[in-house]
Formats: sequence, structure tokens, C-alpha cells
Amino acid sequence: MRKGLTERIKRRDLLAGKLIQGVGFLVIACVIGILVLITNVALPLFYPPSAKVVASFSVPEVSNGHQILAAGLDDYLESGFLLDERGLLTFIDLRSGKVLDQVPAEREGVNGRRITYLDRAGRFGYGLTWDDGVFTTLQVKFSPGFDDQGKRTIHHEVVSKAFAPPKLGSASVRTMVRQASEDNVTRVDISAVDRITVTQQEISKDLFGTESSKTVSAELSDPIPGRIAAAALDQKGSLLYVGTDQGTLLRWDLSTAGAPQLLDSFPVFTDGRSVAALGFVVGDTSLAVADNRGGVATWSAVSVEGLNKKQLTRIHQLSSHEQKVVEIIPSLRDKSLLSIDAAGVMHLDHMTSERHLLTISSAHPIVRAGMAAKGNGLIGIDKVGAVSVWQLNVPHPEVSFTTLFGKVWYEGYNEPAYVWQSSAANDDFEPKLSLTPLIFGTLKGTFYAMIFAVPLALLGAIYTSQFLNQRIKAFIKPSVEIMAAIPSVVVGFLGGLWLAPFLDKTIVGFFLSIVVIPVTVLVVIFCWQRLKPASRLDRVGFGHEFIILMPAIILGGATAFYLGGIAEVALFGSDFKLWLYEHLGIRADQRNSMVISLALGFAVIPIIFTIAEDALSNVPKSLSAASLALGASRWQTAWRVVLPSAVPGIFSAIMIGFGRAVGETMIVLMATGNTPIINLSMFDGFRSLSANIAVEIPEAPHAGTLYRVLFLSAVLLFAFTFVVNTVAEIYRQRFRKKYGRY
Repeated sequence: MRKGLTERIKRRDLLAGKLIQGVGFLVIACVIGILVLITNVALPLFYPPSAKVVASFSVPEVSNGHQILAAGLDDYLESGFLLDERGLLTFIDLRSGKVLDQVPAEREGVNGRRITYLDRAGRFGYGLTWDDGVFTTLQVKFSPGFDDQGKRTIHHEVVSKAFAPPKLGSASVRTMVRQASEDNVTRVDISAVDRITVTQQEISKDLFGTESSKTVSAELSDPIPGRIAAAALDQKGSLLYVGTDQGTLLRWDLSTAGAPQLLDSFPVFTDGRSVAALGFVVGDTSLAVADNRGGVATWSAVSVEGLNKKQLTRIHQLSSHEQKVVEIIPSLRDKSLLSIDAAGVMHLDHMTSERHLLTISSAHPIVRAGMAAKGNGLIGIDKVGAVSVWQLNVPHPEVSFTTLFGKVWYEGYNEPAYVWQSSAANDDFEPKLSLTPLIFGTLKGTFYAMIFAVPLALLGAIYTSQFLNQRIKAFIKPSVEIMAAIPSVVVGFLGGLWLAPFLDKTIVGFFLSIVVIPVTVLVVIFCWQRLKPASRLDRVGFGHEFIILMPAIILGGATAFYLGGIAEVALFGSDFKLWLYEHLGIRADQRNSMVISLALGFAVIPIIFTIAEDALSNVPKSLSAASLALGASRWQTAWRVVLPSAVPGIFSAIMIGFGRAVGETMIVLMATGNTPIINLSMFDGFRSLSANIAVEIPEAPHAGTLYRVLFLSAVLLFAFTFVVNTVAEIYRQRFRKKYGRY
């Protein structure tokens, strides 16, 4: 060979090696880059919240000895308001501290009266009880606008309504009014001697549009242990809660006009603590209860086994204060709560995740506070009358390790549970973002698919490599490999729209086929063994056994499905699914794990078959020839010589098939019910991580909690695949050392 040609070959080999090495590093870099990208999107879920003081000033017009009862600010943190005991609303520019406007709560202005009780009712809505017994409602509204120069301005509006004094023996010290609709108003008055009167007004119209009003009043006669320390009425005016100084919590149902019913009356504290404050979590399903020692917990009505009613139960314990809690302010955006203690220290906690988000304090104790509607701002007034404004950065308060992977007690549930439910029809929805059902569904689908795919693929690979005629093998193996090229969406389409209804109608026949087909094949093989010595069939069937067994498989399947109809009528009253539910309490969905076992298994078989067959075929022929020469049969050779030598490759085939099943999306999405439940039953569906990403990502708000949780799901899938492949490679190397090179 010429010297120049040899040098060129070496240079090309070196260049090809460098190119292959560079492409390999590029692939690794791309994979790492993808991991960094999706991790970067998911990481903000775990960033700590923060509060930053953006303004601090005093307002001389307000700090003149009049007690501040409430405060609030707009979503842009540009303007806020203070409500004092005279009923005067002072609007302030939070950027400069200047007073923008002063509006009295009543049209006649400030007239010397004082507010004795303030009741929060919705978004910047307040119920005011005056010292002369008159009750008025007040709501502050902010609306952004733009001036001629395009600069944003915040407009404010005050809407108020007066109600007549109650007909009580003594003046009311607490009044709460809720207007559930234009035709339904509920009013609760609590007197100085703890007498509670409920007044309900209903307005109805006849066919001619004539209005008629009906007012019903009732005084609650149920015994109240101790003195009333706090009270709360939900937005619909249907549930009244009262807490006493003896630690007793009472709940009345006011939905029936004129007939309030006491639902609960029990001590929430047994160690001498008293109820200090009550407040509804947004949505009015849960009630926050604070005590005089700084404890804060949320309670909700839960169905109790053996009782026909719901009973208040403590479901979440939040962070505790060092001193008595004096006020609870719910967030209007999520399930967060702001609590203020007697020392002026504020705690921000999220109910569902039980996360303590922030502890906020100032140089002087905070006496009043208010949150922006979006939860991004906080205004506080301290003991000396100074106003402070905090910008809150609490991006994902509902996310914690427990809410993602542990059991959580959600509103409306009777016990803690793993739940995935990312959306609902109302705004006060409690997000349920547990990834546990999705991880379980991923493993469940993979398990059922591998049960079907691994035996068929491995037995097929053994037969193809060791027994099948070489001419037929040249046709069979490429045909199986082409199966891998079938789009998964096609397999999912057939699985969901053809296979699922078919199995739903012939489910008994399907179970019978698992037994009948193998028995039929064994019978045919037994008869074949008896016929071979006495005929020339042995030479004809060598390497073509599967052709002879195909009719047996078809016959066994047809027999099983025929007998399935007869068995369903004779044993299960013509409806196996109904029998299953009535006798075993098991519901059978049409798109279930059996469908996934067949559909997803069909997609996994080509991968396992191809790699396993290559591993078996690459075992040196000298090993099998030596075994046969020593008198071993073909099956003994395949089972005891070839198969152990190919274990590393077979194990790799199973692991790669496992990874393929874990990451499959379209087949699982289309062929199962996508129900995120934890259930091993083969009759139920599930939802996998990959299918969940495909379902949820189009509707997930960019950079929102759901959006980032979905990216966290992708990180988990990536990590899971990495771990599986790493473990597979470790064991493959061990198998290679144990069984030899192959």
C-alpha cells in the first residue's frame, strides 16, 4: 500500500474520531442544557417570599388622636385609604404621603358619632356599627385610568348604604349584614348582653311585577357558654360563627328564614385558652380561629362517619404568635391569612400549604393593616400614627414539599388525600397540585405495559434468534422493527376508539383468552410431539413452528371470546361490570389499565425485541455448537447457554423499554381516562406525568404556579429516566463481568 494513501486513511480516521467525539459531547451538552432550562423554570416554586418597605410617612391630618379602624391600598401600591372611628375616609398618595381626598362614610358627614364595631365584608367592604345603633355599609372601589399625558391615575369611589336601628332591648354593639342577592338580606345584631337577633328580608315579585317584602326576625335562644369574644358571618348570610372567652365555638345555619339552627357548639380549646379573633379564608369554606395565646388554626365542616351532618374539624395549624392575636385579615387572592398580635407583629401564612410566609414588624407596634386585592402589597399603621407600605413578593405560597408529594387536607374533603385538580369554575378555588397521583399513574401504566410486552418480546427474540428459519427471520425481524415506526398517536387512537370499546364489550372473553390460548397452544404442541417421530413433519416444521401454532392461537382466541359471552350470562347475570360493582364495589371504566397494557405494550415490544434479539444473536456460535455437540437440545442450549450469555443485552433491552413506557405521552393520553387517582385496579384509568403535561400546559398561565409545577414534572421525568438508565448500566456491567463479554 502506498505511503501517501496510508497517511490519508489515518488522517481521515482521526478526523472521523474527532467528529464523532465532538458530536457526542454536543449531544451531552444539549441534554444538560435542556435539564438546566426546565430546572430554571421550576426553581422559582421554592424561592422564599420577601417584603420590602417602599414608603413610610406620617399623616398629620389623620394622626390627631382618632383611632384608625381599617386601611387598604390599590393593586399598584400608589394610593391607599384610612378609615377612622369618626367614619372619615382619608385617601393618601402612597408615593408622596399627601392627602388626596377625605370622604365621610355617611352623606351628612362627620357629626360627632363614633363607630363601635367594624365588620369586614368582601373586597374593601365594611359594615359599620355606630354608637347610636345605626348600621351602615361601606365599600371602597379603586379603578385605574390614564390622563391626557398617558400617565396612570387611580380613581377611588365610596359607596355607602344606611340601615335602620335594630329592635333590641339594648343598643347593638355588633351588627353584620350580608346581601346574598338583590332580593335577600340577612342581618345579625349582637347586643351588649350577648343577645343575638337574626333578621332576614326577602323581596319577591308576582307575575305582574309587583314587589312584596317579607321580613322575619328571630332571637337565638341557644345557650352560649361565656361572653362573646368574636363573631363572623359568611358572605351569603347563611352561616354564623361565634367564639367565646371560654374557648367555645358555635355555628348556626341561617339559611331557613326565621328558623336558625344550631349546628355546632363545642370547646375548641381545653387548656383555658379563649377565642380572640375569627376570620373567613377566601371562599368562606374555612374559618380561621385565633386564641389569646397567639395560636392560629383553620376549621372546616367535615362529614363524620355515622352522622348525617357535617361537624367542624380543625384541618390546618398555622404559625403561632408570642402574644394574643387581635385581628385576622384574609387575602382576597388566595388562601393566605394575615394575623396581627397585641405586640403589633404580623404573620402571613398560607392555609393549604401551612407555610409561614413572612413575619413583618416595624419600629412601633402595628395596630391596623390592610392588604391589596392582588396580595402584592400591605399597608400598616403603627401605634404613633405612622403609615408604612410594604411590597410583597410571594410568588407561589400554595407550593410546599407537602402539597407536592404529601397528603393534604383540602376544603370539602373528609380526610387528607393525594389530589391533582388544577382548575375550577370559581375564583376562590383551592389548587390541588399533588404530583403523587401522577407519579403513581406513570409507574402503574409502565407496570401494566411491561407485564404484556416483556414476555412476548423476550420469548419472540429467543425463538427468532435460536429457532426460526433464517429466510423467514430476514422477513420477520424487519417487520417487527417497522412496528416501532408507527406513530404513537395512531396507536393511541386505535387503543382509545377501537380497542377500549371492544374490550368493554368482551371483557370476560379477554380474561378467558389469557387461559384458553396458552392451553390450546400446549395441546397442539403435545399432539405435535406425539406425531413427529412417526412422520416427516419434523423436517417440515423445523424453523417454521410458529406457522403451525398460528391457527392454534386464532382458534384459542375465538373459543375464549365465544365462551366469554356464555360465561357472562351464566355467571354474572349478563353484565360483568354491573356484577363487579354490586358485589365487589369496583367500578370498571371503559378506558382502563388493560387497554394501556395492550396499546402501550404494543409500542414497547419492538424496542425490547430488537435489542434482545441482537444480544442473543451476537452470542458466539461456538458456545451453542459446543452445547449441541455435548447432546443438549436446542431449548436447553438456548435456555442454559445462550440466554445467560446475553443477559447484559437483555437487561438493557428491558430498561430501554421501561424508559420508553415511562415517557410515552400520546398513547396514555388517548387510551386511558386521564383520571389522577391512586388505585392499583386494572379496571381504572390513571394519569401519567407526561400525559398531564400535554393536557395542562396549553391552559397554564405563563410563569404561574401550574406552569412551573408542570416544568417540575418534566424535571422529575428527566431525573427518573436518568436514574433508571444509570442503574441499568451499573447492573449491565455487573452482568458482563459475571457472564462474560456478551
